[in-house]
Order: sequence, then structure tokens, then C-alpha cells
Amino acid sequence: MSTVWRLTVRGPIQPLLAAGERLNMADPAPALGWSVFEDEGDEMHGYIEVLFADRIDEDAFLVEAGLIRPDLDAIFMPLPEEDWIAMSLAGLPSVEAGRFLVHGAHTREDLQPHHISLLIEAGPAFGTGHHGTTLGCLKAMDRLEREGLQPTTLLDLGTGTGLLAIAAKKLWPHADILATDIDPVSVEETLINAGKNDVSFAAETADGFDHPAFRGRSFDLVLANILAGPLISLAPQVVERLADGGTVVLSGLLEEQADKVTAAYVAEGLSLKQQGLIEGWGTLVLSK
Repeated sequence: MSTVWRLTVRGPIQPLLAAGERLNMADPAPALGWSVFEDEGDEMHGYIEVLFADRIDEDAFLVEAGLIRPDLDAIFMPLPEEDWIAMSLAGLPSVEAGRFLVHGAHTREDLQPHHISLLIEAGPAFGTGHHGTTLGCLKAMDRLEREGLQPTTLLDLGTGTGLLAIAAKKLWPHADILATDIDPVSVEETLINAGKNDVSFAAETADGFDHPAFRGRSFDLVLANILAGPLISLAPQVVERLADGGTVVLSGLLEEQADKVTAAYVAEGLSLKQQGLIEGWGTLVLSK
């Protein structure tokens, strides 16, 4: 087995989460995999682990990831003769979000009768349920269904692994769902994951709303877990595609960005119904 290299950076959790977000959005992926962990008993501090297939210029990577700070300590070292995939999975536990349990095959035993299973393995696309943005969306969807929301048409904009679309199909099996992403690798991953979870829906590679799949369509529910900038710039198009009485669930925004994102959608005629915060990341629920 070839040598795998591991970069570990320890310190305050917020810059580590921000670095993880930069890595999630990078195209192509800059490493084999990465995860951010809280220190046990101290949610304000933790570490990020990044795995590489070869030795890299660690200083250049730290600068690019925003990890050059006096309060962060970095260690870069080889991991010869180790099964790094098993090691990585061992650090990726199941995640509970309302009735959902996001899990890999290695933690299938965590499933309980009351759980809605979401089988998602670590891979090249963003969305394993461990990030505060994905977790916030799942909790919001679970709450909306409990409150009686029954969408017949649904859009997952920026689908990543397809996790939110899969969760939506399990909550609302009769809904007509469209999942889109600008990255064709994510769309391929979405379709694979849908099959693993025994659900099916349409998935297309699309930059925003520039795709024939949107022609003549409106949606009762729009899920958009992307970044604050695109959320703001796409607000008019999202609201245009939202059916009367429809709902949007937005995430991918930091706590300090929530007001600007909310204002962009309120300016288009929506009303803020719910706002959540997980590990510094906000989730917004608005209605038309």
C-alpha cells in the first residue's frame, strides 16, 4: 500500500470549520479526504485532519486553506502501511438529525426502529450530514414535515451528495424531486447514493437555473445548502421558481451572514419563519 500523508491542525474550532468549508467547495478536491472534530468536553476547540495521497507543500496548503494563524498548530507526517480508508471511516460516526440517522455501512448497527436511514459514505462530494449546514437542513425538513408540510414538487439546489434530496424523498415519497449541482461529479454521486438508499429522482448538472429542466416548473419546497454569496445573488430566481405558499430552506451561511441573506429574500416578498444555528452556521426557513 502506498504511503498516505496526514495533516493535523489543532486550535480554535471556528477557523478549522471555515477551512473545512473551503475544502468542501474546492474543485477539484485538494486531498483524499478531511474531517473536523471537536475536542471532547470543549466545543470551542478541536482539530482538522486532511489526508493526501502524496507529500505536498504543506505551507502553501495551509495558506490556501486559511490555516496560518498563531493560535493553530500543524503537524504533517506520513502514515505508511495503514488502511487510511478504514481509519477515516472510524472517525466518521453516525449523525442523528430529528428522525434521520445519517450513517455509513460501517455504522449501520446504530440504526434504531424510529430512525429514517440515510446511507451516505464519505466521498468526493459535500454532504455527509456532519457539517452544521447539512445538519441544520435535515432538522428543518424533519420539523416542517411534522408541522404538516406536504410538497408535491421539490428542488434541491446544489445537491452535493444528494443527501437532502434523498431525505426529502423518504419524507415525501410522492413528491416530484429535482436535484441539481454545478459539478457533474456531484450529480453522479447523487444518483449512486439515491440507488443505495432505494429512492429515485431526477438529477441534473446545472449552473443556477440555466437548464431546460427548469422550463415551466415551480416548486413547493426549495432546499439550497450552498454559500451566502450565491444564495443572495440567486434570490430573485429562487423566489420566481417558488410556488405561491411555497417554502425555502437555506443554509451554507455563517451566523454573521444570516441577516444579509434573510434581507435578500424578504426583499423578494418572502417571510422569515424559522432560524437555526449549529456550530456557527445558520439555517433559514422562509415562505412565500
